[in-house]
Amino acid sequence: MQLKQLPRDFELARPVLQTIEQAGYEAYFVGGSVRDTILGKSIHDVDIATSAYPDEIKHLFKRTVDTGIEHGTVMILDHGTGYETTTFRSESTYTDFRRPDHVTFVRSLAEDLKRRDFTINALAMRENGEVIDLFDGLTDLKNHHIRAVGDPQERFHEDALRMMRAVRFASQLDFDIVPATEAAMTDHAALLAKIAVERTQVELLKLLMGQTPQRGLTVMLATQLWRYCPDFTHQEAALTRLAQRLTHGVSSEVTAWALLSLSFGLDHAQTTTFLKHWKTSNQVITDVQAVVAAARVLQTQYLTAWQLYQCGRDRLLLANEVAVILGAPDRATALTQAAEALPIHQKREVALTGKDLMQAGIQPGPQLGQLLATLERQVVTGQVANQPAALLTQALALANSK
Repeated sequence: MQLKQLPRDFELARPVLQTIEQAGYEAYFVGGSVRDTILGKSIHDVDIATSAYPDEIKHLFKRTVDTGIEHGTVMILDHGTGYETTTFRSESTYTDFRRPDHVTFVRSLAEDLKRRDFTINALAMRENGEVIDLFDGLTDLKNHHIRAVGDPQERFHEDALRMMRAVRFASQLDFDIVPATEAAMTDHAALLAKIAVERTQVELLKLLMGQTPQRGLTVMLATQLWRYCPDFTHQEAALTRLAQRLTHGVSSEVTAWALLSLSFGLDHAQTTTFLKHWKTSNQVITDVQAVVAAARVLQTQYLTAWQLYQCGRDRLLLANEVAVILGAPDRATALTQAAEALPIHQKREVALTGKDLMQAGIQPGPQLGQLLATLERQVVTGQVANQPAALLTQALALANSK
């Protein structure tokens, strides 16, 4: 196969490959960018594989960065764009089930491609668009199949994360995992527990945000991979229900975690623990808690003005998305209109400050903070107008009543 019209990202990178080839080495575009171009999808990262060793690459180009020199990866900087360029290599044993104990640089493209995970990712392309397919990946692309390169038992024993990549690709591409590859995943599922949670997290989120997460979750359940994900141990029934509901991907990381938290029936404290076990950021935890609180209400009723305000405009649509997946009516338009109609949207919009209260004779301390919090809520709920005079009168009345 030869692609006649290459995406712009490839066209811009062609001079890099040409420079390597003119020096007597081989160079190819490899990986997901080749696969996605054949599938007619947009591409993101352009990766290059070459027979040139790292020092040889650094000699050919003026600007390079050693991004993974021990594994043969050098980034070539060309006209403001970085191209990760990796020397063909073979790999040793994988005692940690993730990284090879050591790599050996080779001059053979075939040696390099046979260490790849799946046939659809083991495609290489020359700078002129000619596709090199040594493992029948083009047939698997045509048939929408995910198949391990070579012996699937070996591939998953080498790198257990490949099992999560398989279910992720099933979701992202809407492909089937072939029986032999799925059987090997079942055999090696327990090895997933040896993978750093941060890496599993990336694949799980991509699965949930893929076009058919139902596929990925169904295989996770069938192969028992779910058992080796943090805090999934007792959630088989919840995951089964979720797999039935998730006919399309969620829109964001926050939506994904909120959906899992609600599906698992976690309370506030349990949600925080769950997210920490998955190594999410503090900001994600804050956002998920707000979305979960709003989505939980939306499953049975509407949100009050204060609940709308607490969730915030940006998170309301995420909460609605989660609630809809779980069976609630779609209230996106009404929620957006109600949020826009609130008197204020952030605490700093309250037309009275702590300094104003102190100038009015209220002493600094806990009482002052409590007054500001009460005024904020009363403005949101329409109990007092967001005007300095009205707020000050209300603040003094509240202070004198205590």
